[in-house]
Amino acid sequence: MYKNIDIKIKGIFHRFLLKLKGLLKSLRFRIFVLVLFLGMFIPIIIGISMYDKVESEMVGNKMNRLLSQTNILKDNIVKANYMDSGESDSIDAELTQLSAMYDGRIIIIDNSFHIIKDTYIIDEGKIVVSSDVIKAYKGKEISKYDENSSTIEIVHPITNDSKSVIGVMYVTFSTTDISDSMNDIEDRISIISNVIVIFVIIFAVFISWIFVRPLNKAKEQFTKMRYGYLDTKLDLSTYTEMKEFSDGFNAMVDRMQKIDDSRQEFVSNVSHELKTPMTSIKVLADSLKDQEDVPNELYKDFFEDIANEIDRENEIISSLLALVRTEKNNTSLNIKKANINDVIEGILKRVRPIAGEKNVELVLESFKPIEAEIDELKLTSAITNLVENAVKYNVVDGWVRVSLNADHQYFYIKVADSGIGIPDDSQDMVFERFYRVDKDRARKTGGTGLGLAITKNIILLHNGEIKVYSKEGEGTTFTVRIPLTYVKQD
Repeated sequence: MYKNIDIKIKGIFHRFLLKLKGLLKSLRFRIFVLVLFLGMFIPIIIGISMYDKVESEMVGNKMNRLLSQTNILKDNIVKANYMDSGESDSIDAELTQLSAMYDGRIIIIDNSFHIIKDTYIIDEGKIVVSSDVIKAYKGKEISKYDENSSTIEIVHPITNDSKSVIGVMYVTFSTTDISDSMNDIEDRISIISNVIVIFVIIFAVFISWIFVRPLNKAKEQFTKMRYGYLDTKLDLSTYTEMKEFSDGFNAMVDRMQKIDDSRQEFVSNVSHELKTPMTSIKVLADSLKDQEDVPNELYKDFFEDIANEIDRENEIISSLLALVRTEKNNTSLNIKKANINDVIEGILKRVRPIAGEKNVELVLESFKPIEAEIDELKLTSAITNLVENAVKYNVVDGWVRVSLNADHQYFYIKVADSGIGIPDDSQDMVFERFYRVDKDRARKTGGTGLGLAITKNIILLHNGEIKVYSKEGEGTTFTVRIPLTYVKQD
């Protein structure tokens, strides 16, 4: 029984530690701590500096008032010859009044260090020898604030008309009034600080919730995506960064949706393309099976058709394998330096027999010798496909012009023809897998709808770019741009 209780306690403690760890790592908690720290740290620093400044100003103001009053008193002492006679009712009254007004003690010392007047009376007639008194006899005036004893000390040298020091006025005044005022201020600051702390805690909780709220919303959308809901959209217009984040998220979702649609369409197209020849073979075989005493000539025709459908099936499978091999993540290039002029001339040499059958003029326009780093086998396959298409979809007595040029960074291949052209609404789709502008004509010419997709992949593998420009009934131009120096992309 106790063992089970111990296991439960450990489990509860472990879950508590996990939750605490999650809380400490959460963005909301860190924002809360940051706001709380700034909200409390800054007022505390300001409060301390203001407290010290107020105390310093109060002490300074009192010090200035006392210096002014004691200077006046010192002048009156000299005028009344108080240092010689030691008696003056007016001076005694002034000394008593000033000491009472500022809760202080005034001592008058003659030039033999004897105290001739003490407002506290207790030290009259005694000798005073201290460093401050000696400095005053040397003509130095001293004023200082002793924070520990809460007093202001002022030591004035008393000089006659010839500027000779004839005595010293030693004054100490209490600053308990300042201490009382500062205690009162401190109590008020404490009350205000407590109010600020409460407000800052509430504000920190609120602001952390506000900042993290859009992220929680994004988290919900990611969770939906995780379960396959790709039609979700994120609308976070709280502030600029979150708006940019939501726009990027929505663009990513759209891209994923297109990829998913493309994948489904690709599977559907592959199934259809592979099924069509098989259906034809099945129909031809069933026709032979259901007939009796079939002439040999008919057998020969049927078997020839079956062989053609098998060749067509093999061509589709070969094209599919070629497409897979040219995907960026599934291939490696055999990069070598090659003479691009020789490569293009070799392509045209192979295509010229096909062009001759349609009486299509095949011309190469080469503007300069070009050498570049390429996978010659793959790039030859890609450009051959462009030139063959230009011939296949051309008109009788038409022309195909292949031009080759380069600058300091890229080489350019342009394949232009006078053929049937591509409709405007199809030009963005010609590089999609299994897409055909005219499906019936494509099948008659042996097309699988994968050639341009393979060509584009090969050019992209070379870090290149391909574009198409066409006008229906007037012809088509494909432009290819590839770097002279191959740089492998991570």
